[in-house]
Amino acid sequence: MSAADKYLYVDRSVVNNPLAQADWASKKLVWVPSERLGFEAGSVKEEHGDEVLVELADSGKKVRVNKDDIQKMNPPKFNKVEDMAELTCLNEASVLHNLKERYYSGLIYTYSGLFCVVINPYKNLPIYSEEIVEMYKGKKRHEMPPHIYAITDTAYRSMMQDREDQSILCTGESGAGKTENTKKVIQYLAHVASSHKTKKDQGELEKQLLQANPILEAFGNAKTVKNDNSSRFGKFIRINFDVNGYIVGANIETYLLEKSRAIRQAREERTFHVFYYMLSGAGDKIRTELCLEGYSKYRFLSNGNVTIPGQQDKDMFTDTMEAMRIMGFSQEEQIGLLRVVSSVLQLGNMSFKKERHSDQASMPDDTAAQKVCHLMGMNVTDFTRAILSPRIKVGRDYVQKAQTQEQAEFAVEALAKATYERMFRWLVMRINKALDKTKRQGASFIGILDIAGFEIFELNSFEQLCINYTNEKLQQLFNHTMFILEQEEYQREGIEWSFIDFGLDLQPCIDLIEKPASPPGILALLDEECWFPKATDKSFVEKVLQEQGTHPKFFKPKKLKDEADFCIIHYAGKVDYKADEWLMKNMDPLNDNVATLLNQSTDKFVSELWKDVDRIVGLDKVAGMSELPGAFKTRKGMFRTVGQLYKEQLSKLMATLRNTNPNFVRCIIPNHEKKAGKLDPHLVLDQLRCNGVLEGIRICRQGFPNRIVFQEFRQRYEILTPNAIPKGFMDGKQACVLMIKALELDPNLYRIGQSKVFFRAGVLAHLEEERDMKITDVIISFQAWCRGYVARKAFAKRQQQLTAMKVIQRNCAAYLKLRNWQWWRLFTKVKPLLQVSRQEEEMQAKEDELNKVKEKQVQAEKQLEDMEVKQQQLMAEKLALQEQLQAEMDLCAEADEMRNRLVAKKQELEEILHDLEARVEEEEERANHLQTEKKKMQQNITDLEQQLDEEEAARQKLQLERVTLEAKLKKVEEDVMVLDDQNNKLAKEKKLLEERVAEFTTNLAEEEEKSKSLQKLKNKHEAMITDLEDRLRREEKLRQELEKNRRKLEGDSTELHDQIAELQAQIAELRAQLAKKEEELQEALARIEEEAAQKNLAQKKIRELEAQLSELQEDLELERAARTKAEKHRRDLGEELEALKTELEDTLDSTAAQQELRAKRETEVAQLKKTLDEEAKVHEQVVLEMRQKHSQAFDELNEQLEQAKRNKVSVDKAKQALESERNELQIELQTLMQGKGESEHRRKKAEAQVQELQVKHAESEKQRAELAEKVTKLQAELDNVNSLLSEVEGKSIKATKDCSAVESQLQDVQELLQEETRQKLSLGTRLRQLEDEQNSLKEQLEEEEEAKRNVEKQLQAAQAQLGELRKKMEAEAGCLENAEEGKKRLQRDLEAVSQRLEERNLGYDKLDKTKTRLQQELDDLLVDQDHLRQIVSNLEKKQKKFDQMLAEEKSVSARYAEERDRAEAEAREKETRALALARELETISDMKDELDRANKLLRAEMEDLVSSKDDVGKSVHELEKSKRGMEQQLEEMRTQLEELEDELQATEDAKLRLEVNMQAMKAQYERDLAGRDEMGEEKKRQLVKQVREMEMELEDERKQRSVAVAARKKMELDLKELEAAIDQANKNRDEALKQLKKLQAQMKDLLRELDETRLSREEILAQSKENEKKVKSMEAEMIQMQEELAAAERMKRQAQQERDELQDEINNQASKTALAVEEKRRLEARIAQLEEELEEEQGNTELLNDRLKRSLLQVDQVNVELTAERSTSQRLEGARSQFERQNKELKLKLTEMEGTVKSKYKATIAALEAKIAQLEEQLDVETRERQSATKLVRRTEKKLKEVVLQVDDERRNSEQYKDQAEKLNSRMKQLKRQLEEAEEEAQRANANRRKLQRELEDATESADAMNREVSSLKSKLRRGDLPFTMRRVVSRGGVESDEESEAKSETPEPKPE
Repeated sequence: MSAADKYLYVDRSVVNNPLAQADWASKKLVWVPSERLGFEAGSVKEEHGDEVLVELADSGKKVRVNKDDIQKMNPPKFNKVEDMAELTCLNEASVLHNLKERYYSGLIYTYSGLFCVVINPYKNLPIYSEEIVEMYKGKKRHEMPPHIYAITDTAYRSMMQDREDQSILCTGESGAGKTENTKKVIQYLAHVASSHKTKKDQGELEKQLLQANPILEAFGNAKTVKNDNSSRFGKFIRINFDVNGYIVGANIETYLLEKSRAIRQAREERTFHVFYYMLSGAGDKIRTELCLEGYSKYRFLSNGNVTIPGQQDKDMFTDTMEAMRIMGFSQEEQIGLLRVVSSVLQLGNMSFKKERHSDQASMPDDTAAQKVCHLMGMNVTDFTRAILSPRIKVGRDYVQKAQTQEQAEFAVEALAKATYERMFRWLVMRINKALDKTKRQGASFIGILDIAGFEIFELNSFEQLCINYTNEKLQQLFNHTMFILEQEEYQREGIEWSFIDFGLDLQPCIDLIEKPASPPGILALLDEECWFPKATDKSFVEKVLQEQGTHPKFFKPKKLKDEADFCIIHYAGKVDYKADEWLMKNMDPLNDNVATLLNQSTDKFVSELWKDVDRIVGLDKVAGMSELPGAFKTRKGMFRTVGQLYKEQLSKLMATLRNTNPNFVRCIIPNHEKKAGKLDPHLVLDQLRCNGVLEGIRICRQGFPNRIVFQEFRQRYEILTPNAIPKGFMDGKQACVLMIKALELDPNLYRIGQSKVFFRAGVLAHLEEERDMKITDVIISFQAWCRGYVARKAFAKRQQQLTAMKVIQRNCAAYLKLRNWQWWRLFTKVKPLLQVSRQEEEMQAKEDELNKVKEKQVQAEKQLEDMEVKQQQLMAEKLALQEQLQAEMDLCAEADEMRNRLVAKKQELEEILHDLEARVEEEEERANHLQTEKKKMQQNITDLEQQLDEEEAARQKLQLERVTLEAKLKKVEEDVMVLDDQNNKLAKEKKLLEERVAEFTTNLAEEEEKSKSLQKLKNKHEAMITDLEDRLRREEKLRQELEKNRRKLEGDSTELHDQIAELQAQIAELRAQLAKKEEELQEALARIEEEAAQKNLAQKKIRELEAQLSELQEDLELERAARTKAEKHRRDLGEELEALKTELEDTLDSTAAQQELRAKRETEVAQLKKTLDEEAKVHEQVVLEMRQKHSQAFDELNEQLEQAKRNKVSVDKAKQALESERNELQIELQTLMQGKGESEHRRKKAEAQVQELQVKHAESEKQRAELAEKVTKLQAELDNVNSLLSEVEGKSIKATKDCSAVESQLQDVQELLQEETRQKLSLGTRLRQLEDEQNSLKEQLEEEEEAKRNVEKQLQAAQAQLGELRKKMEAEAGCLENAEEGKKRLQRDLEAVSQRLEERNLGYDKLDKTKTRLQQELDDLLVDQDHLRQIVSNLEKKQKKFDQMLAEEKSVSARYAEERDRAEAEAREKETRALALARELETISDMKDELDRANKLLRAEMEDLVSSKDDVGKSVHELEKSKRGMEQQLEEMRTQLEELEDELQATEDAKLRLEVNMQAMKAQYERDLAGRDEMGEEKKRQLVKQVREMEMELEDERKQRSVAVAARKKMELDLKELEAAIDQANKNRDEALKQLKKLQAQMKDLLRELDETRLSREEILAQSKENEKKVKSMEAEMIQMQEELAAAERMKRQAQQERDELQDEINNQASKTALAVEEKRRLEARIAQLEEELEEEQGNTELLNDRLKRSLLQVDQVNVELTAERSTSQRLEGARSQFERQNKELKLKLTEMEGTVKSKYKATIAALEAKIAQLEEQLDVETRERQSATKLVRRTEKKLKEVVLQVDDERRNSEQYKDQAEKLNSRMKQLKRQLEEAEEEAQRANANRRKLQRELEDATESADAMNREVSSLKSKLRRGDLPFTMRRVVSRGGVESDEESEAKSETPEPKPE
């Protein structure tokens, strides 16, 4: 433990002493009142009624005490407790004892609830160092021991967290340590809240805050009897903090300065320190200047030079002057203060004498008066006249009244007191000014109140009344705060308690003092008496007795001779008051003549002290001469009494404290001798009473002061209620409730909250007593049991010893008798040779052993029988397994062949995989390249963000400095008045601009006829650009002039920078920033010239003119930001000047020469400021003019610019093509201008054609709507067909699938689903993009509708294109109808197939019994199939990932040819995937047929195996096996069905996606064409219809999904039906046994059928080739359908006829199973055909994708150009004013450019349309050729895949057979091992049996021998009885007892006789 810890922490080892706890419990210790010690400890011995006999602990005396005088003692565990509120017995004795124990241990701080009680240690303790400050920093109050730092840190943290103002109230007697603790609080806050981290770097403000105390102590503290440094005034120090918690300022308010100490002091006391400091420490120069003399020369220093031990006044003087210097006191102010102090001393030296013949006073020696006048700057004669014969107002006239000696002396003393008080008030004001010079507003504050505590003397005066009144108010604040905290605690814990506001207890006493009326309080009565001229102290007392005589807190003096005038009962006790000179003290009168002289003093400092002369109480009030009522009325309200001022001060203080969160510190003086380690109990008790600590304890006792947490309560007091809490876990609250019920406590004594139990005072002490009694009872009972156990053990041991001794004695006696007996000797020799005595024991042991052997034999026989049964079972199983092994060996060869096939296929797949991986690696490299580019962009973004953060930091600094510029707003308002006139002018200009805009809108229609003037406008535009460049150069010259002015300002500011070192860094940074800005401006100007040159070349096109307009608009928008930056720059300069000015004022106040310099600097700064303001005004006027001119114009231009931007987006798409054809377009433009008249003629014709086309279009729209309805119907039918197809496939596959594979393949299915969802999301995003494009195009269409009249010439070409598009749409509609007819055919075919499958299912149900034999082979085949499917799915996943990466690359790459190749490759891959899916369906159906045939063979083999077994239970076992196999098979087939459904769904989704993409691309293509046309309305309708179609397709997709879910549910129902069928099969197993022989015969037939099915399979393959030919013919038919657009209706009828024919054929062929397979394959070929069509459409959509990507790349390029243009526009800040002046010219340019844009736009559209038509024709030719090529490729790929599939099937079979053979081999090995183990166990059992038999034979032989020996012994016994009995007795008993030995000795005695 360190030195500091000894004075902070309690030694708990001493406190937690169990001996003390036991002593307290046994002796019933209590506190007894004692005159010497306050309270003494004693133990209660007897109780007699109200009296108790107590034995004192220290002396042992017995005393009789009244019960009411005894106070309970706390248990020893509460000794030295840190918070006395935790004491269970809250009484005065316990509080005093706790404080005393802690004080003696060196612990001076103790908590008492909200209070922190401090006892003055009268020595320095090491607990205030920086280490201790760091230790308490940021800690909670309960985490650390009590300390003033803990209170301060709690207040500081509460202020920071809750943003609530805090206060720390330090009260106590003089000498208790209030001031020291206040200094520690300030020291802690200065350390914690300093903006500088180390003490060395501590800021000026913190130093000044710490130095304020020495100054105040010098002028306000004095030595008293109790205290060497007693504060003779109260103070409230308010420290302000900013939002970050740093100190920003402070303020000090003072109360009740004891100014009378300046004129007289009690014995051994001193006046204020400053008098002694000055007299001891002043130098010779100051002494002469201040007229200082020795201590004994001054009358006001009553006791002369009284020194303070350990303190040198001379050193203190230098410290005080240094503190004033740090606080910023000027030399004049310091000398002024010392002059006033010296003049106060000189006033005391003025002596008066009474004249002989009158009472008038005279001044024989006026040297003191001359010194006073010299020091205070007055005329001596005027001063003496004012003292001796002042002018007094009588009525309306002034008269001179001679003063008596007493009056003159009183006036001088009052003048000295008033002068010192005013000087002290000025000092506090000056300190406040120094502490608050930052002018920053504090966010919150901490107030520290250092005020005298409650004072009770024998007789108390007016000062004591004021102090006690203050303490009453503070105690009321404490009570109210405690009441609120208690209320919150009880509400938080949910405790019912009638709340009492204890603050109201003190209100009567406060009302008695301060109440203004009805009845008036003491202060009000005192003020009232002061107004009456003849009032005296006696009349005041009488009035108080009259008004307040009946008040409960007011008492009259009991005796007439009593010195006190009245008594008041405060909370601290009864206080007697003597009302001597209360009226004088309240009025505090002054000689107003002298006050006016002081006000007119030549000394500025003195005149400033006496500036408020009109508020003082004059001599006319004291003299009692103003008897007229008029005088009274005129004077009323002119001055304020001391009581009124103090009451107002106190009310303000209380209002401040009520708005804060108070923290209470109570300082206590331990003794009056100032000795360390000594404590006077009565003195401490009185202070506790006065300080309100006992009052707080009283409030605690009213509630529930003792709180204990549930867990601690249960842990400590569960011993009192042993059986109340049941075993097991129980909530703490419930456990406590049960414990308290068991304790039977009064409900009024406790409350149970949410986390604690609350008790009244004393309850815990009672529980501690009960606990100690319980523990003592337990320990006593435990000790008694232990002692009894030890005694019983010793007694038993003694008993055993006694019996042993008796036995030894008997044996010894017997041996002595027998040792000489001959027979005994013979017996001892013969006995070792005899074994007869042990025969019976051996016989018994043998019999037991025999019984055990018999039991073991029985167990061995049972085990042998069990083993034989098991052996038979194993032999039977062995035979069955041998038969199975033979069958498996046959299948092994076939499995080898299949394996070889699969290996070859695997190699092929690996090659394909390598190719794909190579492509993936290439794509990954590209992706990595893109990633690196992305990282570079992100790095640029981070750099920009850092720059933004720096700018934000600079902006925050500027916002903080903005406060200083608010004073300039008034000047700016005057400028605003001037600018209003300019606003009116600009408004007129706005109207002119609006009229011009209207003219421009009318001129838009006429611009078509002005195409010839385009070249002139272009030349004008170039000339205007040259003008702009000239103006830019002028602007550069203006900027250079501004730079010269700025440099002049910088030269002036450098002189100021030399004097202020702190601001140099900031100004250097600003200069660097300005230099950077200038460089940027120069670079920007250079770039402007380059950009202008580039734009001259690029501006030959109309599009770049529009881009330039957009740039100008952005420049204008950025101009506002630039203007704000310029204003900020101007503000920065102004702020620098203001900061320089303020710092100059602070630093140059020291001397007069510096003041002159400051004046010069101020003039220079004012000139600089004027120049800056003038420049700012000029700049602001220019900016405002430009802003107001162009803000209105730009609102109108914005709309036009937005239209231009939209047109620009559409025009930029054709940018590359237009660049290559620019020369041709110029030539065509001239030809178009010449043929303008011809176009007008054509327009009229086109209008007529448009009307006709509109009629045709309406008809086509109707037809299209009908077709759309048909499409929806066909789609619904297709959904039905798909659902039926899924049902049929489910029913066909459910018999061959197994449920066990679902879990293994579920993850793969989920991955596929996730990929599907990702694709759908990408499609959704694509759809949203298309919708966004549609919206943008809608906006373009709306704009183009307005310009429709100007472009009607081009309607003819657009109508032709529209006709072509209609034809295409009709062709697509015909294709859709044909597809729907095909779907209907498929539906019919599927229905027929479903009927046939139902018939087949009936046959499958019969064959289900024989399927168990196929189980193993089927499992292996399905495992291989699943493995291959997983490989395929993985490849597909990789392919999809590759496709996604490819799609992303397409959007970024600029190589269009490579992208087209990739798209073709992607299309081919999708075709192969679709074909693979189709082939999988075929192979699965083939495998199904093969598995059916294999089922028959394997069933026959299984029946053979079953028939070979005779055991019925074995067949049952096999049937259960078959049941499990069927379940597995069912699950497998179910998973296959789900996979097929997913694959089918994927193909359909791909088809839908391709259709959606194709339609979207076509719509985009049409919109591009129509964008150049003006057919907006028709395109709008088409887009709306396309959106509707997309919505319909989405709804169809959702319906298909719901159908798939329904099919899945049906499959689950089918699974349940199969389970029911399996149960039925179990029931029919008996019948199956009977039919085994029949099935054996049938198996041979099935083998024959298997051969036939193989032959039929070959036939089916041949038919599949024929079906391929049919597929080719169907493809040719599809091509014909696409080409024959006009014959759509005819094709529809033919398709219906074909459907009817196909239906008839299906009905005729329903009975033929082979034809059903063919029909199914034909349908699959049809599906493949549809997939091919989808792929073709996909190719078309990919072409459209290429075009879209090109357009998107063009858009990206345009965006890049836009960003580049924006970056250049940001560099053009320097040219902003030039562009603003030219806004009108730019408007003219805008209109001209719009005309040129529209005229050129028309010409380019015509040329583009012609080229588009040519490109479309070429594109159609290429697409046809590509389609034919892709068809040939698909045919070859189909043939190749069929061959590969056949090879795969053979490989799978061989691998399956091999796997089966391996499984059978492993099974045989297992069985062999089991047989060998069984044989070994049987051999072991036989060996054990033989061993047992041998042991049994040996036992029987030994038994026979024993029987023979027994018979021989019996015969011997019959021959001789007596010797045998003797031997028997000896052999059994030996020499055990005396009786037996006697019996043995009696038998042989007769023989020798």
